Amino acid sequence: MTKNVLLTGGTGFIGKYLTKMLIDNGFSVSVLSRSNRNNTDSVTYYKWDLDRNYIDEKAVLNADFVIHLAGEGIVEKRWTAKRKKAILESRTKPIDLIHSVLQKNNKSLNAFVSASAIGIYGAETSDEICTESTPVANDFLGTTCQIWEDAVTKIESLGIKTIKIRTGIVLGRNEGFLKKLLPGFKMGFGTILGSGNQFLPWIHIEDLCAIYLKAIEDEQMKGAYNATVLDNTTNEILSKTLANLFKYSIWLPKVPAFVLKIVLGEMSIAVLTGKRVSSEKIKNEGFKFQFEDLERALSNCIS
Repeated sequence: MTKNVLLTGGTGFIGKYLTKMLIDNGFSVSVLSRSNRNNTDSVTYYKWDLDRNYIDEKAVLNADFVIHLAGEGIVEKRWTAKRKKAILESRTKPIDLIHSVLQKNNKSLNAFVSASAIGIYGAETSDEICTESTPVANDFLGTTCQIWEDAVTKIESLGIKTIKIRTGIVLGRNEGFLKKLLPGFKMGFGTILGSGNQFLPWIHIEDLCAIYLKAIEDEQMKGAYNATVLDNTTNEILSKTLANLFKYSIWLPKVPAFVLKIVLGEMSIAVLTGKRVSSEKIKNEGFKFQFEDLERALSNCIS
């Protein structure tokens, strides 16, 4: 019998790619959406409204697995107090809603898989290689990720296996991180941000979705996993690699950190800092990355 996977954030960049991968691997997919959408042969849409604390319970009751991807973009808008609240609640409220349906109906799942982020290790630049046991950082990103992951323990308390995927920068064709970056590089105006020494832990969209697929298929997986390639990619290396793929060398001066701080405010730390992050744990589970070479990954995304 076909297993059903319920996605939150299923209409976003990662969600759309993951939906296709799940279907290609024999799953049916349900997606929670704020707007009315027509069902297809493989995807069923259900309504939810976080502002009204509403969710169509059938979405949860018909699910064998839940993958939670929903959340406001970290670098979409300046971090005002209101924006910070929205970033946090857009990640925790869906978990609370799903938990309430599961608890109310004594419903179980084969697994609950939640996105998380390597921001849990903090917004600073160092040579430290962070593992899943690295202490949580005491800053906005670290605290947000910790509360996000703590919310998942409500699901775990119901006896359901939970998995948290701590994601780095996601590289995909004309989407995600590259969507805003590529136009300038295509026109020959690519440059380096700040010192350029900040590490940029990255993962190709295909590998990330394959990790989510493994998370629901592998009964042994449990707990937190980093989803990044461990290499020495910095902002400068990525910028120069992109420019090289577009057949030119960077000629513009670096964008000074103080300029980014003026333009972006506190949010600038998300682009001016970065550590390396280990992928050893997920590899020890038998996962093999298809894209571990930055140039090959970027080339795939811009071809």
